[in-house]
Amino acid sequence: QLEFVESGGGLVQPGGSLRLSCAASGFTLDGRAIGWFRQAPGKERTGIACISINGRNTEYTDSVKGRFTISRDNAKNTVYLQMNSLEPLDTGVYYCAAAQVCHSMGTATTVLYNYWGQGTQVTVSA
Repeated sequence: QLEFVESGGGLVQPGGSLRLSCAASGFTLDGRAIGWFRQAPGKERTGIACISINGRNTEYTDSVKGRFTISRDNAKNTVYLQMNSLEPLDTGVYYCAAAQVCHSMGTATTVLYNYWGQGTQVTVSA
């Protein structure tokens, strides 16, 4: 089965950090842009970060700029999301997915991505 396997989520206090991992299963990251997405309770899944095929370009939604960093290691077939200064509004299930290019952040462009996994839960609470 072709999908991503996300891991690294958990319960963290406000101001804390987490590093999420996204491992490709059954396919290679080569030639694919990779996005991270968040689905908060009761809300639609939305894009929050994306990294280009060669890793040189990254994009972030405004709410995570300066706090989150996306990176990729094609040799390990894995993409990462370093999350610092976490806030309660960062709570949600985090997913990664692949596309031919990075698309604009938001909810409408999620349909352009493929190989969705089961996600990993992140809860930011005191």
